Amino acid sequence: QVQLVESGGGLVQAGGSLRLSCAASGHTFSGYYMGWFRQAPGKERAFVASITWSDGSTLYADSVKGRATISRDNAKNTVYLQLNSMNPDDTAVYYCAAATTISPGRIGVKYEYDTWGQGTQVTVSS
Repeated sequence: QVQLVESGGGLVQAGGSLRLSCAASGHTFSGYYMGWFRQAPGKERAFVASITWSDGSTLYADSVKGRATISRDNAKNTVYLQLNSMNPDDTAVYYCAAATTISPGRIGVKYEYDTWGQGTQVTVSS
């Protein structure tokens, strides 16, 4: 059974940085798609970034492009999300997600992912 555990959230001042981690267990992830999503209070869960485990290809939401880096560590079965130049709009619960297959053009769609972590809270103070 695939399990995802996020960590690294917390309180950060505007302009600061955080690195979130997603530790994956229970399977070999070489063929997986891994995504980060976030959900702010009263809003839908939104795509942040994704990485294809096999070849490392990445995709970013416009809201974080240029400020975020998603990466993976094969040896540790861990996916990271580095967020820089953070602002209060980045405040949300951040979720890690995994998928074995993704329909073409839908890598940013939350319904394509079938395994989710419990989330980690990120709060950016102004």
